[in-house]
Amino acid sequence: MRSLSADKMIKCWEIGQVQHPLDQALTLLRFAFPDKSAVELASLSIGQRDGYLLTLREITFGPKLNSFAECPNCGERLEFTINVGDIRLVDPFESKQQEYQTTVNGYRLQFRLPNSWDLAAIVSYGDESAASKFLGQRCLLEASCDGVRVAYEDLPKPVLTQLAEQIAECDPQGEMLLNLNCPACGHGWQVLFDIVSFFWSELSAQAKRLLREVHRLARFYGWREADILSMSTVRRQFYLDLID
Repeated sequence: MRSLSADKMIKCWEIGQVQHPLDQALTLLRFAFPDKSAVELASLSIGQRDGYLLTLREITFGPKLNSFAECPNCGERLEFTINVGDIRLVDPFESKQQEYQTTVNGYRLQFRLPNSWDLAAIVSYGDESAASKFLGQRCLLEASCDGVRVAYEDLPKPVLTQLAEQIAECDPQGEMLLNLNCPACGHGWQVLFDIVSFFWSELSAQAKRLLREVHRLARFYGWREADILSMSTVRRQFYLDLID
């Protein structure tokens, strides 16, 4: 995995301007893994994808994540800092099993983990229940009872619930929940941490800042963009301070 240089940040940000967040996540990984194909990256489980993004963010911007949330009870704005290591549940570089199987109430289930292809297939669904059902159909490879194959629609609800729980258990990084507590009213709640939107927001801010720096230095010194971006942060800032 390669960290994102100044030049790569700007290129990544430029490409992602017209992309859906699902594609922005894959664009980030394409720059981090230039040797992997787009198909390989899109086929990663969501947990493994997000594990890679956490690590990429760590080696690019550092281990601390500064975030905020609004208390759903009183509206108080809560600012907090977490470390990447605190929410990285598995090592994304470990080889990942592609297919799993379990037995629930006599039903033998063979399934795989959701990936970017699957999320893209349900992104237009307005109904959460329908989206969840379609996702389950895509991830269930085979179901049988007493040797007889059973369609997804014919599985009892408790079996489907257990299937969803098994998928989440096998891919724990796929849903990162943070436990928060409001210092103003004492209310406690959980919030979903989305590394894709968090990382992309940071990347966008950094890319715009870099472009402003390029503008100032190019205008003052006449240097090319490539030469300015190839400088270290310390060196670039030194020249900016001279202008001031």
